[in-house]
Amino acid sequence: MTDTVPETLTIALWAVNLAKPLNGIGAWAAAVEAQMLRAKSEGADLLMLPEYMSEQWLSFAPEGIGADEEVPWMAAQAEAALAAIAPLPAKHGMALLAGTLPVLLEPVPEAGSPYVNRAHLLLPDGRVVRQDKLCLTPGEKDPAAWNLRPGERLQIVTWKGLKLATLICLDIELPALAASLAPERPDLILVPSMTAKLSGYARVFGCARARAVELQAAVAAVGVIGAASTNKPRETNTSGCSVFLPCEESLGFVGLHDEIPPTDAADDDGELLIARDIPFGEIRRLRAGAAEVWPGAWTADHVTLEVD
Repeated sequence: MTDTVPETLTIALWAVNLAKPLNGIGAWAAAVEAQMLRAKSEGADLLMLPEYMSEQWLSFAPEGIGADEEVPWMAAQAEAALAAIAPLPAKHGMALLAGTLPVLLEPVPEAGSPYVNRAHLLLPDGRVVRQDKLCLTPGEKDPAAWNLRPGERLQIVTWKGLKLATLICLDIELPALAASLAPERPDLILVPSMTAKLSGYARVFGCARARAVELQAAVAAVGVIGAASTNKPRETNTSGCSVFLPCEESLGFVGLHDEIPPTDAADDDGELLIARDIPFGEIRRLRAGAAEVWPGAWTADHVTLEVD
C-alpha cells in the first residue's frame, strides 16, 4: 500500500555555519536534534543539512592534521555520528537528510581511493537511503587533498507517496543526470552543497532552478557557510537555502518558492529556512498535462547533430 500524496509539504533547510566550533560528535548530534525540534515546531516534515557538514568536526580533530588526512579522519567519525542521529527521525516523526560525509567503502576497493562522499537520508520508518556523489570536483580527486572516488548509482526513494532523489552539489549541474531521472517523474530533488565562491553558489543554485523546470519538480538546495574552526587558514564557503518550482502561473510564475540569500558568515548555528507548503499536489497535476508548455521526459533521440 502506498502513501497518499500530500497536497503540500513543509521542509526545513539548514545552512550550517562551519565556523562554530564543536567539542565532539555528541555536541554535533545535539545541534542536529535542536534544529529538528525547531523545524518540527514550525510544521516541517523534513530537515536538510548541506554537503560536507562534517567539516565542522575538524574543530575537534587532532592538532596538525594534514589536508590528505582530513577525509580519513572524518570517515573514522562517521559510524559514531550516524549512530548518534539514527534514532532522531523516529523520535521526532520527521525525515532527516544528514548532509554528506566521507565514508570508507567496505570491502575496500583494490585500486583507487576507498572513500566516497555520501549523503544519508534517514526516514522515520527506519530506512536509510545512501547516495554517493557521482561527479567530483578537482579538489575531491586530488591525491594530495581529499582524494575521493565517484559513486556509480543514483537512488530514488518513495516517501509519503513522493518520489525523492538526492543530487550532491556538482551532480545537479549535469543535464545527463536530469535526463536519466526524467522518466521516473521525481517530485523532490534534494541538493546538499558546498561552494567556496559566489560563482559556485550561482552554478549550483542556478542549475537547481533549471532542473525544477526540466523535471517539473520541486528542487531544494542548501549549502554550508563559513570555514571550519581550526588553527590554520581554510577556504571560506558561501551559500544559502532555496526551494525552486516549475515556472508555472499556478505556482507563482517565476519558479522560486522560498529562499535565504547567500552569505559567507554567520553569528550562530547558521540560517534555517522553513519552506512552507510546497505544492506537490499542484506540481503533479501540472506534470500530468496541465503545464503550459512542458514536453515531458523529452529526449533528443530524433535529432541529428550536424557540424559544419
